[in-house]
Amino acid sequence: MSAGPGPAPLEEQIGQWRAFLRRRRAFDGPDVEELETHLRDQVDVLTQAGLAEDEAFLVAVKRMGSLDALSREFAREHSERLWKQLVIAPEGEARPGTATRTEMIVVFALAVAAALAIKIPALFGRQLDDAQMPFYLRNASLFVLPFLTGYFVWKRRMDPRPWVWLAVPFIAAAVAVNIFPFVHDSHTERLSALHLPMALWLVVGIAYVGGRWFQGGSRMDFVRFSGELFIYYVLIALGGGVLTAFTMMMFQAIGMKADWVAQGWLIPCGAMGAVLVGSWLVEAKQGVIENMAPVLTRLFTPLFTILLLAFLATMAWTGRPIDIQRNVLIAFDLLLVLVVGLVLYSASARDPEAPSNPFDSLQLILIVSAVVVDAVALTAIASRISEFGFTPNRVAALGENLILLVNLAWSAWLYAGFLRGRRPFRALEAWQTAYLPVYSIWAALVVVLFPPLFAYA
Repeated sequence: MSAGPGPAPLEEQIGQWRAFLRRRRAFDGPDVEELETHLRDQVDVLTQAGLAEDEAFLVAVKRMGSLDALSREFAREHSERLWKQLVIAPEGEARPGTATRTEMIVVFALAVAAALAIKIPALFGRQLDDAQMPFYLRNASLFVLPFLTGYFVWKRRMDPRPWVWLAVPFIAAAVAVNIFPFVHDSHTERLSALHLPMALWLVVGIAYVGGRWFQGGSRMDFVRFSGELFIYYVLIALGGGVLTAFTMMMFQAIGMKADWVAQGWLIPCGAMGAVLVGSWLVEAKQGVIENMAPVLTRLFTPLFTILLLAFLATMAWTGRPIDIQRNVLIAFDLLLVLVVGLVLYSASARDPEAPSNPFDSLQLILIVSAVVVDAVALTAIASRISEFGFTPNRVAALGENLILLVNLAWSAWLYAGFLRGRRPFRALEAWQTAYLPVYSIWAALVVVLFPPLFAYA
């Protein structure tokens, strides 16, 4: 019988242990560093007592009593490790799930409340139809994000004083977007509807981290949560689409139209409630998506890199400039935001202490390509403004592309420094998370200042 693979080197074992702790919500950056120092001290003491490094690591992890539950889970994830036998206690197999019955009840109640909130305006004559669609688009985030914020306030057990202040942005936003005398089908109204969720998402983030926005790795935890929520929401939406289609088909089979059920209840109420359900799934089943996240980033990073390079090559070959229309601007901004999201999400799934690898080089190529595309788009926007003047859409696109350019350009510089061994990966991670409020601040400015500046048109 052939022998199995030998034990991993000590640094590799500690690296896996450290990466595992960073994915848990219970510990932030300084906590992990302190625990790692304690673990290394234990290993040193044990090796000086005559144990081999791998044996010393096993015993040191076992002695981390305050991390017993986390250690058992880590051992379970790496079941091929010999130290699983030392760490996992028999009763560990019967360990209850993360989600408690109380939390499930709270989430269900909040999801139902969010689903019903979007129906409240109908009681006052604002039916969910084409005539009232601008109103519902402006207020869409206000129907659900306060409930999501309340969920995290409850889950993180925040003190009353901070969470009372979290209500202020929602109240201010509700007043602003509903008292502005928007012109019918105005550009500023659409811009407000698009930017308000981005502005309020920062409030959700503050509640998510329990008010500790500037402490440790809490901001990166929120980035990870946002990406995982997007994945779950898309999956729920696909299932909801199938449910809606079958509902309409079955009622149609008996000669009845169920359009009013789908359009008036299933789709709007489901869209609101799914945000709460998806958030709870991220919290309760985070291990599933954490294993999926590196796969998704490694799949889509090369695809988006090829897309950007092919676009730049085609534009250079044909000599055709970008046709800056509203839909084109939105598409380009979404593409660049997706690139930033890929960079953030891959950073959240990466051990910051690990050395550079070929995938990091591919990430740098993606970022540099996005910088070039952004610069080309900015040139086209500036040309359009100089020729035809300022409009709400052009000014918003100009500001957003400038913000994205700063983020991407400095990210490329930091990534290049990391690949050359001149900067730690933490510098890139710190830059990305510190820059997050800039997007929310800009979005808030678009919501509050653009309507009066452009006469609500």
